[in-house]
Amino acid sequence: MILLEAFKALIIGIVEGITEWLPISSTGHMILVDEFMSLNVSEAFLELFLVVIQLGAIMAVVILYFNKLNPFSRKKTAVQKKGTWRLWLMVVVGCVPAAVIGIALDDWFNENFYNAVTVAIALVFYGIIFIGIEIFHKHKHGASTGASAGTSKGAGSRVGKANLFSKEEVRGKHARHSSGLQKALPESNTPASYKIEDVDDINVKTALIIGAFQMLAIIPGTSRSGSTIIGGLLAGCSRVAAAEFSFFLAIPVMLGWGILKAAKYMMKVGVAMTGTEIMILVIGIVVAFLVSVAAIKFLVGFVKKHSFIPFGIYRIVVGVLVLAYFAFNGNLLSIIS
Repeated sequence: MILLEAFKALIIGIVEGITEWLPISSTGHMILVDEFMSLNVSEAFLELFLVVIQLGAIMAVVILYFNKLNPFSRKKTAVQKKGTWRLWLMVVVGCVPAAVIGIALDDWFNENFYNAVTVAIALVFYGIIFIGIEIFHKHKHGASTGASAGTSKGAGSRVGKANLFSKEEVRGKHARHSSGLQKALPESNTPASYKIEDVDDINVKTALIIGAFQMLAIIPGTSRSGSTIIGGLLAGCSRVAAAEFSFFLAIPVMLGWGILKAAKYMMKVGVAMTGTEIMILVIGIVVAFLVSVAAIKFLVGFVKKHSFIPFGIYRIVVGVLVLAYFAFNGNLLSIIS
C-alpha cells in the first residue's frame, strides 16, 4: 500500500513538473490524474498537496535564474543590480491583482469549479485563445526575415522611455547577467514589431496587464503560466519575455498560495500528518523540482523557434477527450452538479 501511494506521488510530481511551466494547466492535470488515480489521503491533505507540491517547481526557477534574480550578486555592477531590483518591482506589481482577487475568491472557486469538467472546458477555451493569438500575430506581423535593426532599436527606445530606468541603464553597455538560458532570439523568428523583446523591458503598465490575466488562473484548467503568457502576448511581449516573466511571477504567487493553503490545512486538522502523507509530500516536491528544471529549459528553447499553437492544440484535444469520456460514462452532469 505504501509503495503504491509512493508511485502515485511520483506520477503526480512528474505531471506537476511538466505542466506547471508549459501553458497547459498543472492543477487541471492533477485533478484529472486524481480522477483516474486517486491518492489514499484525506480531502484536506489532497487540497494541500496539490498546492504545496508547487514549491518544488518554484525552486527550479530560483536555481535556473538565480544569477539574474539575485540583486546582491558581487558579479553585477551597480547599474545591473538596479536593473534586478527593477525587475523584482515589476514582479511585485504583477502579483497585486491575483493577491487581491485570488485570496477573496479562492474558497468559492474551489467549492464550485474544482472538477474535471471545468478543467476540460477551460483547456479547450484557452487552447482556442492561444491558437487565435498566434494566427493574429502571424497575419499582422508575418515572419520577420532579417528584421531591420533600426526598427528593433526604435522599438527598444520607445519601451525604454516608458520604463522607470532606460533600457541601456538597466543592461549596461553590453553585459547581461542571466541564467544562461537567455540568448538572443534568432532574427528570422523575431517579429520586428514586438514592443517588448526582453523581460527586462517590461514596465508597470505591462506588468499590471499580465497580473490581471493571472487572475484567470483561479479557474482550474486555465493554467497560471498560460494566462500570464496570453496576457504578455496581448501586451506586446515576445514569446520568451512573456514566458520568463510568467516564471518570475510564479515565485511570490505560488509561495504565497502554498502558505495560504498550509494555514487553512492547519486550521482544519492541525499540524499532524501521517507517515504516508509526509512521504507523499516529500516525493511530490522533489520530483516536481527535478522535472521542472527540464520543462523550463525545454519551453524557453521551444518558444525561441516555435509558436504556442502546439500547446493550444494539445489543450483542445485533451479537453475534448475528457468531456467525451465523462459523457460516454454518463457522469458528465453528476460532476457538474
